[in-house]
Amino acid sequence: MNDSTSTATQYESSSLSLVGSVGMGTGVMIGAGVFALTGQTAEQTGSLFPLAFLSAGVVAAFSAYSYVKMAQRYPSVGGIAMFLMKAYGKGTVTAGMALLMYASMVINESLVARTFGTYVLQLFGDVDRAFLVPALGTGLLVTAFAVNLLGNRFIGTLSTVAAVVKIGGILLFAAAGLWVAELSVETAAPTARASPGGFLTATALALLAYKGFTTIANSGAEIVDPKRNIGRSIVISLSICVVVYLLVAAAVAGNLSVAEIIESRDFALAEAARPAFGQFGTSFTVGLAVVATVSGLVASTFAVSRMLAMLTEMKLVPHRHFGMPGSVQKHTLVYTVVLAITLTILFDLTRIAALGAIFYLVMDLAVHWGVLRRLRQEVGARAWIVGTAILLDLAILGAFLWTRAIEDPLVLGVAAVGIAVVFLGERMFLGRATDGGGNLGDSRPAAPAPGRGDH
Repeated sequence: MNDSTSTATQYESSSLSLVGSVGMGTGVMIGAGVFALTGQTAEQTGSLFPLAFLSAGVVAAFSAYSYVKMAQRYPSVGGIAMFLMKAYGKGTVTAGMALLMYASMVINESLVARTFGTYVLQLFGDVDRAFLVPALGTGLLVTAFAVNLLGNRFIGTLSTVAAVVKIGGILLFAAAGLWVAELSVETAAPTARASPGGFLTATALALLAYKGFTTIANSGAEIVDPKRNIGRSIVISLSICVVVYLLVAAAVAGNLSVAEIIESRDFALAEAARPAFGQFGTSFTVGLAVVATVSGLVASTFAVSRMLAMLTEMKLVPHRHFGMPGSVQKHTLVYTVVLAITLTILFDLTRIAALGAIFYLVMDLAVHWGVLRRLRQEVGARAWIVGTAILLDLAILGAFLWTRAIEDPLVLGVAAVGIAVVFLGERMFLGRATDGGGNLGDSRPAAPAPGRGDH
């Protein structure tokens, strides 16, 4: 790394309040989840899709336990990268899994960006969506890059204000939708699309609507009193999102048939507003989507670029300036946005969501396994909770891979190639690092000594 300045000096300790971190966490989660994934989950499990959001909330709650315990013990701006290093040492496993987390978060950004473009175009008639959706998404990513140059406090304030606006607006949408909805026993009854495998697949997709809690863990050292507030922030954010998602899912289910939800899967909320509220309802929903996606993307970019900068500081990934001025974190911000723009242009919402789910679940399993087998006593984690998180992840990942293999094997091919490239590339990079001494390239993870590597 050709930079004499440690990335640790690029962060603002205690610059995010509890309210700000909750705003950032809910901003990332609600930014994509409720707008982009409602139709995707209905496509997999029919009218049971509201329960898929509840199921995913339960999985996220068990999953969050490991992150809270690790973040309380090792609060850092590197978050998950630091957690993996504590569990597996400075080797290929840590670097590869951290990059999978990074990739899943960048994929989430492209999901949000395309969601933004899809909803904005609901205000217009017959237009070239194939071109305009990625074009609008690219514009939003560039805007998020510019906002991230303004500093932590501005981002925290923006996230908090946006969270209040969009949560209030979404609850208003849900309340109005439920008021006029035609809910019945038949509405919530299983349909021909419902099956155990389909429900688990829908749960895997809905889990993407909650994974934003990792954004809080990734910003640990920048949160006021992190050992106390990281856990509180994650719990509050997840609780808010569970309530919001269930209310919105019920409102959508009451206003659209399953067939209509699937047909409009990329913009289901806007479509659900039409029957009861006409064009005003559509415009209102699009406005909420704009606020949600903008704030979500800003918050996500904030956390993702810092995670990659931490990996650079740990010398687990290569870094090049390419002639750019400024700090390493500014460079990683550029890399993150460029990669997200590329994905936004190349993939549609369904495939973006599938790739994100696969990468996230693989990484999530690695975190839980590291806590269970190596750090349980050090961080004070309960084995049965972590073990349950592992079993839940395995169940939904297995079902998801099975259904993708049947319905869209290309996604599995892309995911497999991506994982192989990440781990082989890291193996080669870390192997070269051993030429100068040390054991960075050793693929056999070594358990770190207690207290080592604290940042």
